[in-house]
Parts: sequence; C-alpha cells; structure tokens
Amino acid sequence: MAIPNQDTDTMRALQGLEHSSSSVRLRAALAVGTTPDPGFVDKLIERCAIEPEFSVREALTWALTRHAASVTVLKLIDELRSQRAQARSQALHTLSKIGDRQAWPAITRALLTDADDEVARSAWRAAVVLVPEGDEAELAGVLATQFGRGGREMRLSLSRALIALGEMIIPILRAAMADLDPRVRQHAIATERLSRDPDAGFEFAVEEAKRVVALGRISQEG
Repeated sequence: MAIPNQDTDTMRALQGLEHSSSSVRLRAALAVGTTPDPGFVDKLIERCAIEPEFSVREALTWALTRHAASVTVLKLIDELRSQRAQARSQALHTLSKIGDRQAWPAITRALLTDADDEVARSAWRAAVVLVPEGDEAELAGVLATQFGRGGREMRLSLSRALIALGEMIIPILRAAMADLDPRVRQHAIATERLSRDPDAGFEFAVEEAKRVVALGRISQEG
C-alpha cells in the first residue's frame, strides 16, 4: 500500500482553500481541521479575512480551533489590527470559540464600539466569553454605550451579551432606562424584560418597551 506524500497532500489542501468553488473550499477547510498542522494556520487566517461564504468561514474557524492555541491565538490577535473589517470580525469570532483568556487584553473599547456592525457584534460575543472574573462591570459599562444601535439583530446581540454577564448589569440597565434618548431607553427596557423572562422572546420585550417609553412620553407631556 502506497504511503501518501505529506507535502503533496498539504499543497493540495492549501490550494483547495483558494479554489473558485465554495464546496471545494469547504471540503479543504474540513480536511485541514481533521488533520491539523501548524503549517496550515497562516493560510486559514488569511482565508478568514476574505472568504465570502458563511459556511466556509465557519469551517475555517473550526479548523483553527483544532490547532493548538499556542499556535493560533497570537496570530489571531494580530488580525484585530487589520484594516479589513472581515478580518477583525472573523478573528474575534474564532477567539471566542477558542476561549483562551490571554486574548482578553486585545478586546479593546475600540473593537467593542467598532463602526462596523459585524466587528462590534463579534467583539461583544468574544468579550463575554473571555472577560476575567471581576472585570464584568467595566465591560458592561462599555457595552451600555451601544444601547439603541442598529436594527433588530444588532440590538438582540447586545441584549444577549449583557444578559450573559449576570445580575450585575441591573444598575446599568436602570441608568439606561432613564436616558434622554428614547432609543436607548427602549433598548434598555427590552433588555431588562428579556433578562427577567427569556422565554417571552425579544420581539415581545421590544413591544413592551415601546409601550413603556410611549406612556412615559405621554405622562411628561401631560
């Protein structure tokens, strides 16, 4: 039985990650993750920054998690300084999956408030996973500056991130519920409702929050 040439197999896998067919790229990423090799890491990270297909990006992230954190984490942290938004968001996503807290100092306020929505959402998720015990209140304070941002999915992501931090967010929510900006008040109220009754769903919490804000406005006008 012939023994496969490892160099040839490696080259074939690396070329597959750049193939024009997304299905070929997906298979290549899965193959790399199945037989991890430090020599693949740079190419995996490079592809994460430019891969257009969501399923392939997820496979690339999975493949990176199959490699030792000692090989991947510092390289992913370097990506957080990239000018390319997808490079930052995918690196954050991958760091959240790896869960190595040496990455925590790299989750900066600039990333948590990034102008690109996907980068900010990825930073929120990563921060909640990586935040050391005792730093939750500071993180929640930064996240609270994003109340009222974006559409439904963006607001739901922020609410989930805050709720994941636990009961210590209650004073921060109460402060935001008294904010002058009605969008901030509504989002904070919806988050508080969702934290008390997760089964009610975000849409119900938002509608209830709208009523509360509207009633408060009527009361002030009256």
